[in-house]
Amino acid sequence: MDYFPVFLDLKNRRCLLVGGGDIATRKGRLLARAGARLCIVAPEISDELKQLAEQGGGELHYREYESSDLNDVVLVCSATDDNELNVRISEESQARYLPTNVVDSPKLCSFITPAIVDRSPLVIAISSGGEAPVLARMVRAKLETLIPKSYGRLAQLASRWRERVKQSFSEENRRRFWEKVLQGPIAELVFSGQDEQAERAIAEDLANPDYVDTQGEVYLVGGGPGDPELLTLKALRLMQQADVVLYDRLVSPEVMELVRRDADRIYVGKRRSDHHMPQENINELLLKLAQEGKRVLRLKGGDPFIFGRGGEEIDLLAAHQIPFQVVPGITAASGCAAYAGIPLTHRDHSQSVRFITGHLKTDNPNLTWPELALPGQTLVFYMSLVGLEEICQVLIRHGRSPQTPVALVEKGTTQDQRVLIGTLETMPQRVAESDVHGPTLLIVGEVVQLHHELSWFSPERSGSQ
Repeated sequence: MDYFPVFLDLKNRRCLLVGGGDIATRKGRLLARAGARLCIVAPEISDELKQLAEQGGGELHYREYESSDLNDVVLVCSATDDNELNVRISEESQARYLPTNVVDSPKLCSFITPAIVDRSPLVIAISSGGEAPVLARMVRAKLETLIPKSYGRLAQLASRWRERVKQSFSEENRRRFWEKVLQGPIAELVFSGQDEQAERAIAEDLANPDYVDTQGEVYLVGGGPGDPELLTLKALRLMQQADVVLYDRLVSPEVMELVRRDADRIYVGKRRSDHHMPQENINELLLKLAQEGKRVLRLKGGDPFIFGRGGEEIDLLAAHQIPFQVVPGITAASGCAAYAGIPLTHRDHSQSVRFITGHLKTDNPNLTWPELALPGQTLVFYMSLVGLEEICQVLIRHGRSPQTPVALVEKGTTQDQRVLIGTLETMPQRVAESDVHGPTLLIVGEVVQLHHELSWFSPERSGSQ
């Protein structure tokens, strides 16, 4: 983050505003809404600013700025069109470690003011770090349409009952109680203007000791190949309500950012010949956490039922009657091929597609190579980087043309995506010369030749080759 987001309590606190024109007036409105006592310094002050200062018990000084104006204030805003004066105010106020904002001059600021969606006490701030304020305002406009005004009343309801709920439930059960209240029928009563009925309903629920279900549950969720925008809506919802998250190395940092902030995180990543946690231990841990009443998110790269060992993980849960849900994700074959501009099937080139793992549970290949070498099909090899040379050689040995097009997609769907194009004959050398790192996906078949025509995704930091 370029800036650390902070909400300041300015109620009845003295804040200096230098400037008296339209821009200063807009700043004054925001400060006044936060309850600040405005100390306004300017040769000329707008009528609205005068009124804001008078209503909030502030001060008006019809003169130029003086260094002594910084005495006994907690925040400084400069909204003048005099650059030299703005620089001076910034230097002097920051020398006193005062939060300082100079309008339209991010380099002179120690803080910047965001675009705001106000559903007090719920307040949402959106910032572009001063780099694209119009974009921040556009995001604000979208949120204004998505978040009803009644969310403010819902937040006030939660505030009124917060202490009662705190006394009635443990920390974990409090969270579950509020999730049911804020997402269920009580919230709907508030949204429809029936606040008194909502108050009665929450009182009734508090009187019911069994209102909060403490049964543990496991969510087996596919995190997709890397791009967080490929997550399903259900995946996002469950990621936000889990108490603890078990995740592997194929889950991208961008996807992990969408997990609930206060959830416990346990890394159980595995790579070839280096299992951070053996699969059997993962299965036991899922069971143990669920039996403790936790809502457990097992977040896996791609799809949990396509080379993700999802079936192994839920076997034990089912045997112990632990509730679970499975949320499919976009598997790497589909996501990486699409972002590389390679259709897995095409009526002119391929009438079928096969998903193949580069190594099996026993690490002994038992693939039907003669069938895989047949033309008219697309082969997609997962976890194939280590065995790529052998895969290419064996396919050629069983009759697949050495000139068969091949694509290796590195870190597909992410901003680090790279696509190497070659043939069964040339790809091992291409990879050896290109410093490739996992995760990778190998696509074999005539459809690969469509890459140059259909490629559409352009990562910022690396283009396809």
